[in-house]
Amino acid sequence: MNSATTLKKKQTILTELSNGDFDAFLYDCDGTLADNMEGHKASYRAAALMYGFELDDTIIDELAGWPIIQVAEEIRKKYGASYNPEVFAQLKNMLYEDTFIQETKPIDFVVAHLKAHAGRVRIGVVSGGSQVSVSRTLQQLGITKLVEVLVCAGDTARGKPYPDPFLYAAKQLGVAPTRCLVFEDGNPGVQAAVAAGMQWIRIDHV
Repeated sequence: MNSATTLKKKQTILTELSNGDFDAFLYDCDGTLADNMEGHKASYRAAALMYGFELDDTIIDELAGWPIIQVAEEIRKKYGASYNPEVFAQLKNMLYEDTFIQETKPIDFVVAHLKAHAGRVRIGVVSGGSQVSVSRTLQQLGITKLVEVLVCAGDTARGKPYPDPFLYAAKQLGVAPTRCLVFEDGNPGVQAAVAAGMQWIRIDHV
């Protein structure tokens, strides 16, 4: 099966799965709309090396969707490292935005799904990334104008896996949580969607 056929098949499946009486689609960004997780992992590893330790980046997959400061705190605990998690997060963001963000590629079938439904349902993006990083990523993907609400790290007191970011996005859109459908690639994001009382679709990277 060639890549075009595979893409078309994934688009068809995603459209079928998302059929229903929904008023809003809420998409995660990194790893869901954007094929950029390797860049994020590389920037975490680079930040860790600057603090004198080598990072096993499987922890980034496990915590996908968490606010970066909270990921930095979990890394600090696991490795017994000595740093301020907020400073580590700022360093990680700087490394990513300066070096890796321009390498961002779309996850084509998910971006195509968003484009096909913009104007038919309300569109939000809910991410644990920084406002600057996510905004630049959406620009790279060419979908900034299609996104009505953007919720990022710091916009709510608690991030994923708590429901707060999704509930805040629904409130901003004026849509009941039960009429929102979430698209997520990480366990914390799925947990947040469930806690928010929203239906969800897991995005498979394979």
